[in-house]
Amino acid sequence: MYSTAYLDLPPLETAGGEVRLPGSKSISNRVLLLAALSEGTTEVHDLLASDDTRVMLDGLRAIGCAVDESGGSTVRITGLGRSAPRSPAKLFLGNAGTAMRPLTAALTLLGGEFELSGVPRMHERPIGDLVDALRQLGCRIDYLGNEGFPPLRIAHADGLPPLALQAPIRVRGDVSSQFLTALLMALPLVAQTQDVVIEVVGELISKPYIHITLALLARFGIDVRHEQWQRFTIPAGSRYRSPGSIHVEADASSASYFIALGALAAPASNHNGIKILGVGLDSIQGDIRFVEAARAMGAQITGGPNWLRIERGAWPLKAIDLDCNHIPDAAMTLAAMALYAEGTTVLRNIASWRVKETDRLAAMAIELRKLGATVDEGADFLRVTPPADAAAWRAASIHTYDDHRVAMCFSLAAFNPARLPVRIEDPKCVAKTFPQYFEALFSVAQTAVRHIPVLCIDGPTASGKGTLAAAVAERLGYGLLDSGVLYRATALAATRAGLAISPGNEGAIADLARTLPVRFEGGSIWLGDSDVSEAIRTEEAGMNASSVSALPAVRQALVALQHGFQRLPGLVADGRDMGTVIFPAAPLKVYLTASAACRAERRYKQLISKGISANIDDLRADLEARDARDQSRAVAPLKPAQDALVLDNSLLTIDEAVSQVIAWWQERQPFAPGAQG
Repeated sequence: MYSTAYLDLPPLETAGGEVRLPGSKSISNRVLLLAALSEGTTEVHDLLASDDTRVMLDGLRAIGCAVDESGGSTVRITGLGRSAPRSPAKLFLGNAGTAMRPLTAALTLLGGEFELSGVPRMHERPIGDLVDALRQLGCRIDYLGNEGFPPLRIAHADGLPPLALQAPIRVRGDVSSQFLTALLMALPLVAQTQDVVIEVVGELISKPYIHITLALLARFGIDVRHEQWQRFTIPAGSRYRSPGSIHVEADASSASYFIALGALAAPASNHNGIKILGVGLDSIQGDIRFVEAARAMGAQITGGPNWLRIERGAWPLKAIDLDCNHIPDAAMTLAAMALYAEGTTVLRNIASWRVKETDRLAAMAIELRKLGATVDEGADFLRVTPPADAAAWRAASIHTYDDHRVAMCFSLAAFNPARLPVRIEDPKCVAKTFPQYFEALFSVAQTAVRHIPVLCIDGPTASGKGTLAAAVAERLGYGLLDSGVLYRATALAATRAGLAISPGNEGAIADLARTLPVRFEGGSIWLGDSDVSEAIRTEEAGMNASSVSALPAVRQALVALQHGFQRLPGLVADGRDMGTVIFPAAPLKVYLTASAACRAERRYKQLISKGISANIDDLRADLEARDARDQSRAVAPLKPAQDALVLDNSLLTIDEAVSQVIAWWQERQPFAPGAQG
């Protein structure tokens, strides 16, 4: 998952391949709570691993449920059944509406004393209609902050008070369907001797989410009747029973981004569109109806059990005018698709956007305008006219408002016809539902190599270029190429193969280098099945690497290997000839230097810290000899590229050096001043 302050997406061109989606957030958190309320143990398979499910699991542990996460994506929940929850307890529920609303209702009817809170945005999301409905029953719930909003206190320290279950419980349906879902999942706990009836006041929005709730209730033994989605009856004698095992469908809302991708991206030459695994046309999730809207805009979509295939059909896409009440979350993706449509797209009946993770209506309007679109925002509609032509598109830094769907929607803007990059601020917000979203996007998106940015950091031995490059790559969310590692690994592989590092073995070492099985994983360096992180960092390995790098055939053999590291979203490459030979067209080349005395002192401290004895004068002599050898070699001698910026870090801390390189990088980006950085 990308945890950087921002992620710059280079212009993307084509897409193709397969992507497996994570489990549905809506299904995951419903299933977790239903399992917690049931008798017995439930194995939940393919559970979404995200911020929202994490706070739900933590909440269930806090009230006394046994939670076993030792099975990877399978979690075992031993429910409370007829046992009382652990009380008092304080639950922190982040920004997860699918945890806050249902847990509020369930804990209120289980009895006990609880405090429920979240992040500041959660304390701005309304819950008053649910609290009002529970108070109708005689429940005691107090607001700890602003009236109508979390945080809340459930004040049943002496047990559940007598409840007024004879009359229907009335709840508004036109603000959030989560209020009704919360009541539907909680009221079976008290429907023991009589039917319990819920009446919806006003139009029920997001009916497909209620369909999900009813389908899952049935899996746990509760068969709810409804009349035209306005009156719901929970039968007397209702009792939660674990189904034993249940699988979580992949998230249909998350599928919308890849459905859109298949519709708007030019097809990759070696793929037949985008194939989505984990959700199919028979999904119980209402957002699967996004397929209908995407088809109306021109997408060609086929599917079967647990899979969808999307190909670009009409191009440009066709503008639509659509009532989106049935796909409130996925409808945001239609706003991004509207950027590629001919004409004006109108999305209606989306007032619920204003009470989500952020005011999504306002957020989408603001960010779409940044890209050059013309946008009209109403109380419950959005009207989007795309930029008139490629020249009207603008490079934009997208503010994401701590909203996962804003971040994922605007990643699609990287396919713009102007070939402009797009900056996504706070990319880690996608962890709410799809922590590996950007990795999934990069696995199926392609672009010309020239569009993938490379930042080169060259310099002499012990200048600190490896440390600097790794820190810059981490700040940018880019891949890292430590070219010195490749030479060190080649030298190690040669010695292990019994090859002396000499001109006489140049051809054999070059052959070995062409297929060098080196890879970087989790901060470690692997040569085939062997972790060589320590073996290649010795002084002997460094000297051998310098000797190997002086062999022209070996250097040539490693060029293609190094070019292969230029992958999305970008690369930071360090070495001695990154800017002069390997990536001469890189937009930023830094030549890092420091005095021989300073470098010898750094190397001395490094060796001493590892318990290796060293002489600082000998180290300085070795460095000066290595510099002379590197600077005088016939092939790719060590020197700054003509357009390199020289950075002497003799007196700089690593943070100061990183800040300088990042500042130089930002100067080369097309985003407006004041963007994240």
